[in-house]
Amino acid sequence: MTTTETERATGSPASPGSTTYVGKPVDRVDGRAKVTGEARFAAEHHYPDLAHAALVHAAVARARITAIDTAAARAVPGVIDVLTHENAPAMKPPPKFSPLDLSTFVSATSVNYLATDEVHWNGQPVAVVVAETPEAARHAATLVRPAYQELPAVLDFAAEEPNAVPQKGNLLQESEADKGDAEAALKTAPVAVDLRFTTPPYHHNALEPHATTAVWDGDRLTVHEGTQNIAWLRKHLATRFGVPERGVRVLSPYVGGGFGGKAMVWAGTLLAVLAARAVGRPVRLALSRAAVYHTVGGRTPSTQRVALGADAGGRLTAIVHTSVSRTGRIGGMPEPVTAATRHLYAAPNIHLRQHVVELDLLANTAMRAPGEAIGTFAIESAMDELAWELGLDPVELRLRNEPERNPVDGKRFSRRLLREAYALGAERFGWRDRDPRAGATRDGRWLVGMGVATAYHPTLMLPANVSVRLGADGRVVVRCGLQEMGMGAATVQAQIAADELGVSLESVRVEYGDSSLPDAPGAGGSVQTASIAGGVVAACDKLKRMVRRLGRGAPGTYAEILARAGRDHVTAEVKANMPVFMIRTLLERRRLVKAACGVHFCEVRVDRDTGEIRVSRWLGVFDVGRIVNAKTAASQLRGGIVMGLGMALSEETLVDPRTGRIMNPSLADYHVPVHADVPHIDVHYLDEPDPTMPLGLVGIGEVSIAGVAAAVANAVRHATGVRVLDLPITLDKVLPG
Repeated sequence: MTTTETERATGSPASPGSTTYVGKPVDRVDGRAKVTGEARFAAEHHYPDLAHAALVHAAVARARITAIDTAAARAVPGVIDVLTHENAPAMKPPPKFSPLDLSTFVSATSVNYLATDEVHWNGQPVAVVVAETPEAARHAATLVRPAYQELPAVLDFAAEEPNAVPQKGNLLQESEADKGDAEAALKTAPVAVDLRFTTPPYHHNALEPHATTAVWDGDRLTVHEGTQNIAWLRKHLATRFGVPERGVRVLSPYVGGGFGGKAMVWAGTLLAVLAARAVGRPVRLALSRAAVYHTVGGRTPSTQRVALGADAGGRLTAIVHTSVSRTGRIGGMPEPVTAATRHLYAAPNIHLRQHVVELDLLANTAMRAPGEAIGTFAIESAMDELAWELGLDPVELRLRNEPERNPVDGKRFSRRLLREAYALGAERFGWRDRDPRAGATRDGRWLVGMGVATAYHPTLMLPANVSVRLGADGRVVVRCGLQEMGMGAATVQAQIAADELGVSLESVRVEYGDSSLPDAPGAGGSVQTASIAGGVVAACDKLKRMVRRLGRGAPGTYAEILARAGRDHVTAEVKANMPVFMIRTLLERRRLVKAACGVHFCEVRVDRDTGEIRVSRWLGVFDVGRIVNAKTAASQLRGGIVMGLGMALSEETLVDPRTGRIMNPSLADYHVPVHADVPHIDVHYLDEPDPTMPLGLVGIGEVSIAGVAAAVANAVRHATGVRVLDLPITLDKVLPG
């Protein structure tokens, strides 16, 4: 046993702030299982008599099914059944969203699949084929022939933009703000810019496509699923299939990427469970990449207006940021596009509005930094353009308008170190050496430019239930139904527990990914690490108090104290009270603004003849609170930047405005960045704890994508003199007309 462990076991104080593992670059505890193939994902669990399912997708946007011919599909050797609205077992309708029961948030759409003849979007599943092999199921699915009575459909986002209506806000997410008279101040500002931006739809392309393996045993259900919210999925399945929640077990030890796409319950999951119940056998449904596009929502497109007014010295006098995004008529999450603008820059006059249109398309959903990712493209591009109008350095413009308090409502920041991030970043990137003239820096045929942008993402916590077991042999087991999507979630909680209890990291095991474990919050909104850390710290504190009581003041190690007490282990449990927690959270939000933030510095090269754009250097400096694992934190921050590079330069979901059909549902046609597209990414973090958060932690999963597209656009502006307002930034947009 270590000295620290003895001190903590007997109640003596350890050195303030002393750590052994927190902050270190520890290897992921699941790394070996993943590289050796030992890890099993949702589509890799085998059961006797396992059947396979495939979906049949509607080829029209809005209709009623008048007939559905399944004869040819049923004739395929190995086909077990074809489920349609004519013969499928009934599911309960999806629950309506309730702010008192956040688990209803996972209802991706209001559609009750295979319980109606209605078609709500092009790609909606209208039948499920179950067969002995996946090949037979996929082939038979192509032979199902639905007939439709087509109905009028609203599909064109650009055409419907004038019909947008104000977006409704909620307790955690405001949709509008007014301070002073921004439009009037804009008209009288000595210097102003007024720009219109557009961003296209984007789709998730996680390494692991969505898959479900469902097994019924009477009214008991076991589901293997890659999900970002185990507890809420379990509750949703129990509700939809009318069985007790305790009889549903969701197993999700490994999730091959999520980014918001696996936060909701989509058609594939429900129809796999429905098919397993219908045929009385275990069923696996693994979506093709195209099926993911057609049944799992992505990011909404947007149009945005950003208008900025400033005095001659660069002090902002007016900020106007308005947006239009979309939802599906059957559901969807509007993007909080102006969210970051509420907090970034001081101005006496601010006007923020978000609007939304409903279309007959698949419901959109959360995608990494929803709102902030696309909103910062607009506000940070506009700030850069204002700097050009003023003849002022873009970094200096931002620093002159850095607020002391939250710009909209005057709330205090829990802590905010953007000035420090800008100073460190500018020094390390060599910003002072930048020639301020557009197009002045060349390297052969390449035009070289530098850009900068601010990153921002709010910080939030949710309650987590955790148990910690300490054995007489010194082994520690942390139990929590958290989600591991590849970011090292179990590793960082093991580091925290090891330090809290003063034991070796090797002696700590984290059990996770199972609904039979204590409930955890979902992995979304950058909330998971800090939320669960709060539970782990509380459980460890409770356990140490229990051990001290057992020791009755006598010194000794954990093992010695437990041996004297005749105990082979001791377990501490922490159970969160959701209503109390949410009330405290809302009260705190009235006083404080908490966020992760940072700054991106980017260098691009643009071929003067072809318009080819290459990102050649990148530096990100982040204020993200205390760092638990230096290795996984850097990986998370780099991953967000890479995703932002895709948003900036290549990614775009193409939707036919006549039919609602997604035209590029594959990695052959939807272009995500590959290694050749990504430069070396230098990331730094200030590692300053937030005093209002458990262990000072602030979420890091999403902040680094915010501002990336703007940094690229600003660098392209510096290299070429061309301001690109519409993503992605393709070569035709930078070449002379």
